[in-house]
Amino acid sequence: MSRDTTMMAYSMSKTITAVAVLKLVENGSIRLEDALSRYVPWQPYGSDVRVRELLSHTAGIPNPIPLRWVHLAADHEGFDEGAALRAVLAKHGQLAARPATRFVYSNIGYWLLGAVIEAVTGKSFVSYVTENVFTPLGLTATDMSYEITNLRRHATGYLERFSIINLARPLLFDRRLIAGSIEHWVAVKPHYADGPAFGGIVGTARAFGTFLQDQLLDGSRIVGQEAQGYLMEQQRTKRGLVPMTMGWHMGSLGRYRYFFKEGGGGGFHSMMRLYKSYGFGTVLMANATTVNVGRIMDRLDSQLFCN
Repeated sequence: MSRDTTMMAYSMSKTITAVAVLKLVENGSIRLEDALSRYVPWQPYGSDVRVRELLSHTAGIPNPIPLRWVHLAADHEGFDEGAALRAVLAKHGQLAARPATRFVYSNIGYWLLGAVIEAVTGKSFVSYVTENVFTPLGLTATDMSYEITNLRRHATGYLERFSIINLARPLLFDRRLIAGSIEHWVAVKPHYADGPAFGGIVGTARAFGTFLQDQLLDGSRIVGQEAQGYLMEQQRTKRGLVPMTMGWHMGSLGRYRYFFKEGGGGGFHSMMRLYKSYGFGTVLMANATTVNVGRIMDRLDSQLFCN
């Protein structure tokens, strides 16, 4: 394991997706008040869901457990993402809440943002993000992408054998994902999220550090001041404020406030934090689902303020 070892980032990918959407907002291709139905007319949630609410998880779109929304890396070439998304929408087509009324975290919502990007740009979601986010940051496919480019540099993910998530594994995971056991660990085969927009990034800690460094700049290399403002602005519903911007969750370490995104799934757990007011960001990536990344980062980040 090193800073150049790639791991599944899972939901940390959502912040990158938000940046990609806000870049299109900034250049006038998308408006935050636009209805989702304008770009994805085949979705089942009606015409009241707006882009703004998708970004801040206030659209009311449901969030079923997504652990089965993955496929083996060996099956990726023939995988049909569009069919997978339509199948999920057919099964979970009812809103969990009226749009703009409460915070409802949703992987489906961010998966649909990927479809919005494709409808607007005429490019695949992966191509657009690669060209407009990764490349301007100087990141190559071996640093951050939506595929495993080098298996020898990619960490094996693990479940702890004696854990609740492993006990529930037959219900939560496709058994084809399991590679076998090593002492008290259960190894997970290389795989991808069915929807790259909600959880598909394969990247290194160093690459996420590069992204965080860019977000600390007054002049980002990938978005302008308008988009940066949206990324830092706390959002609200009709009932009040929610602990979200358009892309970041909001947290605090004592009196020190930060923006963060956590990602976890089959064999990996990660978190990145942006202490914008204090000029630094931190990231922790682990190849074990049960690692408590938040608690570890609290301990490590506290040392930065002490020094």
